[in-house]
Amino acid sequence: MPTKRILCLFDVDGTLTKSRQKIDPKFETFLLENIKPLASIGLVGGSDLNKIAEQMGGDDVIHKFDYVFPENGLVPYKFGKQLEKQSIQQFMGEEKLQTFINFVLKYLSGIVLPLKRGTFIEFRSGMLNVSPIGRSCSQQERDDFEKYDKIHSIRKTMIEAIKKEFPDIGLTYSIGGQISFDVFPNGWDKTYCLRHLENEGYEEIHFFGDKTDPGGNDHEIFIDRRVIGHKVKNPDDTKEQLIKLFSLSL
Repeated sequence: MPTKRILCLFDVDGTLTKSRQKIDPKFETFLLENIKPLASIGLVGGSDLNKIAEQMGGDDVIHKFDYVFPENGLVPYKFGKQLEKQSIQQFMGEEKLQTFINFVLKYLSGIVLPLKRGTFIEFRSGMLNVSPIGRSCSQQERDDFEKYDKIHSIRKTMIEAIKKEFPDIGLTYSIGGQISFDVFPNGWDKTYCLRHLENEGYEEIHFFGDKTDPGGNDHEIFIDRRVIGHKVKNPDDTKEQLIKLFSLSL
């Protein structure tokens, strides 16, 4: 048994699951039976709780994991209970928010892609999620757009255009997943969840994520001095790094 109080904090997409897919039941069992007895476990994702629960096997995710931090921790759960809730609408004000949304919609109307679907802006409690292709696309269309975006930098170019239009609006833009990017007030990235852990007494907080490069939605927390960052390639790599970290013999 470890002598330190340790928390393992996980990104969801690309870290515990394949993008927008459900967690492998065998991997979930590994986390709950092999890791949870040795360390507290938590999740932090840009998605809302419904999407995280869908990927993590159901609404009881907030009871299986000690901490669940949807929307980067802006809607935090500790031992199954919600702590608070932040609002991007309250932060920005309706007039500024509408001006921003109108520009994004106008920009999206001018992009020509191999295909477009629906739900281009998803309004969440603490952020906006913008998808050039539309979130209602199929998994195959997601995969195809991800490849297209790597070549044509659709999301990166769009973010640059928004920054040029709104240089002083106080927002951060973070690319995550396959088809979208998050927009939230400065400081409301995944490091936001750490404020809920400051008085929890952990001697080590290990964060595992796949989008850790600059511009990725795991970057800020990955380099934060309060955590030990682990860059992973996929769920299998996450498991291998956990086995090594805790010197497990399976």
